[in-house]
Amino acid sequence: MDEKKKQESESEVDKLSRPVSPTEKQEEMAPVTSSREQEEVAPGAKTVTIDEDPEIIEVYNDYQEANDGLVLDPPRLSMSAHDSNHKRLRHSSIGPQLEIPKLKFPSAQLVLTVMAFFGFLNVYTLRVDVSVAIVAMMNYTALAALANKSSNATSYCGDGSHGKKKEDGPFVWNTDQQGVALSAFYYGYIFTNIIGGTLAQKVGGKKMLLFGICWTSVLTLLTPICTQKGGFGALVAVRVLEGVGEGVTYPAMHVLISRWAAPAQRSKMTTAVYAGAQIGAVITMPLSGALSSIDSNGWHYIFYFFGAMGCVWSMMWAFLIYDTPETHPRIEQAELKFIQASLSGISGKQTLKVPWKAIATSLPVYATAIAHFTNNWGYYTLISALPTYMKTILGFDMKENGLLSGVPYLLAWIFMTGGGLMADVLRVRLGMSTTNVRKLFNALGFLLPGILLIATGLVACNKAGAVTLVTIGIGLSGLSMAGWGVNHLDLAPPYAGTLMGITNTLATIPGIVCLSIVGAFTKKNQTVAAWQKIFYLSAAVYAFGTIFYLIFGSGKRQAWASPVDQSSESETKKD
Repeated sequence: MDEKKKQESESEVDKLSRPVSPTEKQEEMAPVTSSREQEEVAPGAKTVTIDEDPEIIEVYNDYQEANDGLVLDPPRLSMSAHDSNHKRLRHSSIGPQLEIPKLKFPSAQLVLTVMAFFGFLNVYTLRVDVSVAIVAMMNYTALAALANKSSNATSYCGDGSHGKKKEDGPFVWNTDQQGVALSAFYYGYIFTNIIGGTLAQKVGGKKMLLFGICWTSVLTLLTPICTQKGGFGALVAVRVLEGVGEGVTYPAMHVLISRWAAPAQRSKMTTAVYAGAQIGAVITMPLSGALSSIDSNGWHYIFYFFGAMGCVWSMMWAFLIYDTPETHPRIEQAELKFIQASLSGISGKQTLKVPWKAIATSLPVYATAIAHFTNNWGYYTLISALPTYMKTILGFDMKENGLLSGVPYLLAWIFMTGGGLMADVLRVRLGMSTTNVRKLFNALGFLLPGILLIATGLVACNKAGAVTLVTIGIGLSGLSMAGWGVNHLDLAPPYAGTLMGITNTLATIPGIVCLSIVGAFTKKNQTVAAWQKIFYLSAAVYAFGTIFYLIFGSGKRQAWASPVDQSSESETKKD
């Protein structure tokens, strides 16, 4: 008897990956109840007593409710009513809520998460390096002369050079041209999001992410020589091409997460990976400021350094990462079986027909898209324009500018990572619905920064106050990643890459529009009043995005996102 129980225990996880016939479902699936609840079960119903373990009951029922009966192969219960080893349920019968097995360090999933973190660190260093570089590239003496202004008037709030000689760059581009140069990246970026997500689902997220970062890194290395030879037009062309490459990165990563992360790990893994973008901004700002201050050609070093860093990462990614757990040659069997069981039969090798019509008519998808747009409006406005604000309004020099512009994103990383952990605690441990968790973190990540942006405009030339408010505001915006940022995986795991491509396409518009608006407001008008309008507009967008998502947002898996074929779907309906 003991040997028989041992064999059943060892094979329990394997059973989770095996398809279950409708007959087996009817015979072996049983509602999970405590002994106190058994008297309320209908006469003749088959039950499994789990010795008053409310945690197991709650987690299992949450799993059933979260999937709305759409999972083809739900977790199976194969225990006697009085099995004293009922704690195995945590390992063998609670789908997405299975306990994570003890694995050798580092696990395959951890390696993926760490490498992806540094990947998105590179994504943002390559994207925002030009924001600081362009400040060093401009010849402000010539620009002031063209505007018939004294070159001594370096900022609205007073000279921040502290008696130091101001270094001028080689280019004389007005604010409109600077705005175009900063936004050019997004003209290319907007075209490859949807196709990137679709291709990632077919050829794998690893290859698409590798292409995006490697392509952009090589072009970044070529930026200084192209700009020197071709001037403004060449810089714009290179930045557009860089955007084409990076447009595939987020959709590709969402495909990888959908194939590697158990449902209970989605918030943590998603925020941990994308937090790399915040750290990318943190190191880019001060490091770019330091590099640009080396000599008159310092802006060259910004592009060389970050381009080379992206190339090194690309080589490591190519050798260490695999598209699915099933194709990874070094993954432990325990980790592989855990991921397979947690994903409830969704194969990483599946190629599914995208339900475009259902997506186009889904209000929760629109809510996620609007939230993504809202987040990027605030983020792109500040990350691209903040160095200019620090220099022209608050009067900080390049080194101070880079350091102070980077601090807000360090805080955003802390809030983003902490928010992801807290979101999963609220869902898994405290029983808060996924929908409410997503709405809560969206609201916090939008409303609080909006309020602080309004306050930033009101403190005017109070440098300490302005820096503090902007820093905290950008930091708090990181909370929203545990809302809209994970929502694609909630709504439709098999199509997460496509959904991210769709929403990121819409969310790219702020990268184009915002910088043009900043340029229009501040053209020959670098004043506190002009920047107040920019901050107030961003706060209004934050408010709109919050309200829309609160009304139409959802954390439930959508009916059209069930990865089943027609025959299986009909069998499920009969059951």
